[in-house]
Amino acid sequence: MKLASYLADGKPSFGVVVGDGVITMNRRLGDKYATLRDALADYALDEMRDAALGASPDQKLAGLQFLPAIPNPEKILCVGINYKSHAAEHGTEAPKLPNIFTRFVNTLVPHEGEMIRPKVSTNFDFEGELALVIGKGGRHIKEADALSHVAGYTCFCDASVRDFTKYSLVASKNFLGTGPLGPWIVTTDDIPDPARLTLTTRLNGVRMQHSGTDMLIHSIPAIIAFCSVFTPLTPGDIIATGTPDGIGAKRNPPVWMKAGDVLEVEISDIGTLRNTIADEK
Repeated sequence: MKLASYLADGKPSFGVVVGDGVITMNRRLGDKYATLRDALADYALDEMRDAALGASPDQKLAGLQFLPAIPNPEKILCVGINYKSHAAEHGTEAPKLPNIFTRFVNTLVPHEGEMIRPKVSTNFDFEGELALVIGKGGRHIKEADALSHVAGYTCFCDASVRDFTKYSLVASKNFLGTGPLGPWIVTTDDIPDPARLTLTTRLNGVRMQHSGTDMLIHSIPAIIAFCSVFTPLTPGDIIATGTPDGIGAKRNPPVWMKAGDVLEVEISDIGTLRNTIADEK
């Protein structure tokens, strides 16, 4: 099942993607849930699946104004240096434990939205990533049980303002409008094994990154287990799992995103997250 967040009649909504359309769930579920995060918190996946059976889409995907797949997560946790190839291009050893940093909610950008290159940056870089969405919260989650806490998977771009990375990783990752998330979430019944996916990042149609998710240093269960040690995970939380090699900063010459560029993050069995770069006004 594919779950999307978007605007319908000017109001934030969420629904089930079917074919070239979407079945809006808000009213079908009795207006019990204002957002997809609220529905996940009430374990309403089966309810949404049942409500979509035999229903016809009420919105076309073409022209739909998407919101970030989860517009209002409590937490966005990201893993740094988590592909073997990315560690190699940095010339660093694989970290013994997941290297976690956080993003702010206001960094999120929807599918087909504009990524904002900050005024202070000439070194605006891309990092295509697989992200997971927590469906069942918990603390001290065992690695063997971790995948049962996942609602689904989506595409993410952990764009980096490299001008600031050497001073502050957190600053470089938290400029407004630099974290596209979407276009939708694919639930775990359709992706039982997230280590069998393929991630591709394209800039203006040119392939920049390409890797299987089996190349993660720390597996998704290991990441979830580690994060749950230091913070309680809650439904709707986003965990971005890291980027493979091919980032702009490590190319010769470096490749930086600029206004008018189009970035695509495609993950097999999920879809393609597409965004245009715009300069900060």
